[in-house]
Amino acid sequence: MTAPARPHRDDVLIAVVGLLGGLVLWALGLDTRGGHGVDPHALLLLPLVAMSGAELLRRTMPNTALAIGCTAMLADQFTDGNVATIAMFTDLVYAAVLYGTPAAARRIPAVSMVATAAVTVTALVVFQDAQAVLLGLVFALVTVAPAWTGVSVRTHRDAAEAAQLRAEQTALLAEIDRTQAVTAERARMARELHDMVANHLSAIAIHSTAALSIDKPGTSRDALAVIRENSVEGLAEMRRLIGLLRDRGAGAEPAAVPRLTGVDALLDQARTNGAPSGLEFTLTDTRKDGLPLPAPVELAAYRIIQESLTNALKHASPGEITVGLGQDEQTLTVWVTSPYGERPGPRAPGSGAGLVGMRERVALLDGQFESGPVTNGDGATIWRVRAQLPVDEGNAKA
Repeated sequence: MTAPARPHRDDVLIAVVGLLGGLVLWALGLDTRGGHGVDPHALLLLPLVAMSGAELLRRTMPNTALAIGCTAMLADQFTDGNVATIAMFTDLVYAAVLYGTPAAARRIPAVSMVATAAVTVTALVVFQDAQAVLLGLVFALVTVAPAWTGVSVRTHRDAAEAAQLRAEQTALLAEIDRTQAVTAERARMARELHDMVANHLSAIAIHSTAALSIDKPGTSRDALAVIRENSVEGLAEMRRLIGLLRDRGAGAEPAAVPRLTGVDALLDQARTNGAPSGLEFTLTDTRKDGLPLPAPVELAAYRIIQESLTNALKHASPGEITVGLGQDEQTLTVWVTSPYGERPGPRAPGSGAGLVGMRERVALLDGQFESGPVTNGDGATIWRVRAQLPVDEGNAKA
């Protein structure tokens, strides 16, 4: 069983001040009916004490406090009356609207107006005097005025809470957007770093392994030449990427985006790196001249080809690696096929991040991606990477 909440310190203060004020008025003989109540005169203290007790519940149990207050107010009508009792009752009406349930906040003002109208009409009928309207006015000041004051304060309080909640939600959404932007930027940087450097490092790993395993001066010199070339190019690309990251937001010119016109250079480099492993590289380009190609799509296609060639250098069996490009008005298709099977000679280790990066690039453009072993027309098993990238206005504007 849950223990009742302790009265708020402000409610205790109101109750004590109201009780002491009523006692002072009683001691001075100041009442509201001039001694026309029932005897003894001290009976007016009972409603006063009950009303003070109800004030202790004005915030924690507002409906109960108002019910006690109404009973005490009714009892006060048969005594000489006390202004403090009436004042505390108006506070209970105000508190019931402010701290009560939404239903009570709607119902109490309406009931107070109906009750005021009923008291006014009844007084006019009973006393047959226009001054009876004053009784209705007093009743309105005791009930209607505090009720609508509570409505006004509650409306402003709820509006302030709603505004604070909206501000907190806006801040939360901004933080979520910032976190997502940082995560997306980190993923993009990881893809760029992997695609730019992995090709060179893979060639270095393969040729250094060959140089160590084959004890021939000529082979070692060739391997070292390839290692040096890939080291220099990889270092240059790493410096470009670091420079881009340092200059971002400082008004630097955007870095040049790789384009499909550079595929021939990729293949030339792959031929040099793959010759010792018995790999041959060919390009099949069926695209028609004049078809537009958005920069994000062209970058994604270039990186997919670059990563596929890197994977072929690492894992492909001796044979022909084919790079294909095709395009219509809606889609750019990229595919890379390579022999699949056991590979003799040195290999470079792989982590699988390249396939993940290619899949992410395609997903960002709402394209389709597939990779894995398939059977070609000759019945041989090959490894195929295939991506379909939409070419539309949305990507063109990206």
